[in-house]
Amino acid sequence: MGAGLSLENLRLDLSAVEKEIVGFIRGCVEEAGATGVVIGLSGGVDSSTVAYLSVRALGSDRVFALILPSTTTAKQDIEDAKRIAESLGISYEVVEITPIEEAFAKACPRFDEANLIAVGNLKPRIRMMALYYYANLINRIVAGTSNKSELLVGYFTKYGDGGVDILPIGDLYKTQVRWLAEHLGVPKDIVWKTPTAGLWVGQTDEDELGIKYEELDVVLYGLIELSMKPEEVARKSGIPLSKVNRVVEMVRSSEHKRRTPPVVEVQKHRLSA
Repeated sequence: MGAGLSLENLRLDLSAVEKEIVGFIRGCVEEAGATGVVIGLSGGVDSSTVAYLSVRALGSDRVFALILPSTTTAKQDIEDAKRIAESLGISYEVVEITPIEEAFAKACPRFDEANLIAVGNLKPRIRMMALYYYANLINRIVAGTSNKSELLVGYFTKYGDGGVDILPIGDLYKTQVRWLAEHLGVPKDIVWKTPTAGLWVGQTDEDELGIKYEELDVVLYGLIELSMKPEEVARKSGIPLSKVNRVVEMVRSSEHKRRTPPVVEVQKHRLSA
């Protein structure tokens, strides 16, 4: 990628990172007065890493997993999610969300199955409802599985997978999550599996983003951590400026996803008593 800016800039002390996140999870659960966490296990590296960290923080008996497949979920992903849960000794349940999707489609007069984005976003929002139902049921908090790369470019569904209580890996770029996952002992076939949100058949993260995570992470690191201009990032990384500018636009256009809903201030118009 050229001298000056590469994935090597993202290297971390993984033992220190593990300790920091484990303490974070434990502290958040205690502060909430909860008995543990609920995690949505997808069979991918992000949710697997959060599950490993949560077990180290709380013990397997205080971590509960939901596997929430739909018709567009690959069977291998379901099996991988089960494998992670069973290897960690955590309780889990499989809740098929397709009947909920079908009920919504039937109830909604304007349902349009051809609109991939609108229909695709239903899935993570249904999963969020299920996670919070179980969290309420057993007095847990919801541990989210989004990483920093996804959060910065808005690659998550507002009030879907973005609707969580804590984000244990939210300050780790995707590449760093993979490194941490290997450090923790997550199976390599899961660590390096092609990332997909499973929103529709054949969907992959990198196709939808238009850039590979290895490049995205370098660009984001230069823009966010080093406050570089796009032209400098392109020059020092060897990544085309067109890709860098695409990332800049994704960060800009998704800013609303990272903020709490804005409130207009009207108390200044209070009438005198």
